[in-house]
Amino acid sequence: MNPPSDAREQARAAITAVAADLLREHGSAAVTTRAVTELAGVQAPTLYRLFGDKDGLLEAVAEHVLAEHVASKRGDVAAAAADDTDPVADLVAGWRRQIEFGLANPDVFRLLGDPTRAHSSQATATGRGVLAARVHRVALAGRLRVAESRAVDLVHAAGVGVVQALLEVPADRRDPGLVEAMLETLLTGILTRDLVDNPVDNPVDSLVDEDAGTPGDVDDPVATAAVTLRAAAADLQALTPGERALLVEWLGRVTPA
Repeated sequence: MNPPSDAREQARAAITAVAADLLREHGSAAVTTRAVTELAGVQAPTLYRLFGDKDGLLEAVAEHVLAEHVASKRGDVAAAAADDTDPVADLVAGWRRQIEFGLANPDVFRLLGDPTRAHSSQATATGRGVLAARVHRVALAGRLRVAESRAVDLVHAAGVGVVQALLEVPADRRDPGLVEAMLETLLTGILTRDLVDNPVDNPVDSLVDEDAGTPGDVDDPVATAAVTLRAAAADLQALTPGERALLVEWLGRVTPA
């Protein structure tokens, strides 16, 4: 017989919290049925009824830890918008924080890094929405040189790749400059050259090197304007919804991928 709904939720919350602490402090190997049930004050059958098995528990815990992190990031984005924080600086700060989270929570990163799990993870989807909001602010400021969707994909891929590469080697052998090198490459590819006049913390040197031959050397002003106007299209109240949709479609044809 299953316990009442409130009791089930209380038991699930207690088990998840205990298992999350074990995962963060000692890794997935420490999340054993015995350890979790003893610390949560429940019987093993309760754990199995709620989570199925250890894999189900680990997946639920990883989702819980990521959801807490994403909730904090959502607050950061809202605060940055309210304070009119430089959108590029906010994007960079969020990216660095995501790298730190991945390195500090390797088991969570690996569990939810599995594409089959990521597709069904609400926290992962919400986190991508937070990233999209950050990129949208950069686009509205006229500082994005590629389509917003492409920028989101690039920022996400760069972050996942860096964390994966660093976790593949022992901590004492990791390249300390890899994060900043990837960030430089990323920003060069997605930002307009106005970063030269509005540098963020840790400026991107290749953007100010006239002889560097990087993708950031020349901007297409029409394409950049299209990215910016497309970002602002939803707020063009002088147009009807149909006209705004048509405008977005047209701008999409001249927006660089």
